[in-house]
Amino acid sequence: MHFIETLWGRMRRTSVFINHFMRRSPIAALFVGLLLGFGVARASADVEVLSPSEDVKTAALEAAKLDVLVYNDGDRVRGHLVERSVDSWLFMSERFGLLRVPLADAHVVLATPEAAEAIARANAEAAQVRLEEAQNASFLARLSPAALAQDLKDFFGPWHGRFAVSTQLRSDTTETTSTTLDAHLQRKWTKDDVQLNARYDYAETNHVPTTDVVKGDAAWRHDFPDKLFSIYSPSVELNRASTYQGQPNDYFLLQQEIGVGLNLFAKPTRHLRVGVAENVFDVWQLTEPRTHEQNNAESLFLEADWQLPWRMKVTERGVWYHTFSSGQDGFENKIELDKKLTETFIVGLRHETRQNNPDVRIQDYTLLKLLLGIDF
Repeated sequence: MHFIETLWGRMRRTSVFINHFMRRSPIAALFVGLLLGFGVARASADVEVLSPSEDVKTAALEAAKLDVLVYNDGDRVRGHLVERSVDSWLFMSERFGLLRVPLADAHVVLATPEAAEAIARANAEAAQVRLEEAQNASFLARLSPAALAQDLKDFFGPWHGRFAVSTQLRSDTTETTSTTLDAHLQRKWTKDDVQLNARYDYAETNHVPTTDVVKGDAAWRHDFPDKLFSIYSPSVELNRASTYQGQPNDYFLLQQEIGVGLNLFAKPTRHLRVGVAENVFDVWQLTEPRTHEQNNAESLFLEADWQLPWRMKVTERGVWYHTFSSGQDGFENKIELDKKLTETFIVGLRHETRQNNPDVRIQDYTLLKLLLGIDF
């Protein structure tokens, strides 16, 4: 109550002052009136320009000129598209500044048809750039172990295997080069295991061939109950740089092995097999005088493959031959240690030897090779 009385008193005193001022100074009163009228007119003009309906109309016009960045979850950001690169949008937003958004995470709705045409041209140019990059991929990238392994998997399907190479160049009083190409394919079923192997060895000294051998073999192993198995293994060998008693002795060898054996170990990570077999050797001499001879021999064999730590594996096959007609003994052995450096790249150390083949013209040898290969 006291506040109301005080406010009323002040209003009366102010009214008396204004009346007294206007009676004493009519010119000043006129000036004050003009000021008040100008202020009211200016305020009215401002209100007319920035009326709520006109403000909304202006904002709508401005918004119509803005591009919209639409995220996959529905969020929208207004602004201007700066650039569409090969993998991202570069967008200048009103509120958040410059944004770089992956193409897969959002799309842009453009404000004008001209901008849409520009984006279409940018898309076409980006597609052309990607096509040129794919066509101009580096030669080394196409020959990477992973890429080659995937191509081999696509080509051979359920077959697994390895392709390897070894080469050597030695120069002292003579110049010696040697190259080995090796291929291995394998497929397993519940009771059957099929293996295919091929190898080419070539060496020359002072540009004169000293080794030129193509070898291939296959093995079909079938498992029976009680750890028994049978095996049939044909192999061929073509030697075009052989000598016998100082004379050229090129030959073609066909060997067939038919045997039975026992699985001593048959685990996922290790196998050990022993068996007996009958072997038939057919030898065709390709140099004069051309001949063909056939020999039979009985054999004992041992096969092993063992998984080791650090992604290493040992495989071995040894055969001891005995010919009853002549009483002659001979043997072959191949052992290899492989190490996986990656899922597809493998390095192997192989030792092979063959002594006293039933046909004396067949060349004996001992081989030690370091192989680099693609495993698939």
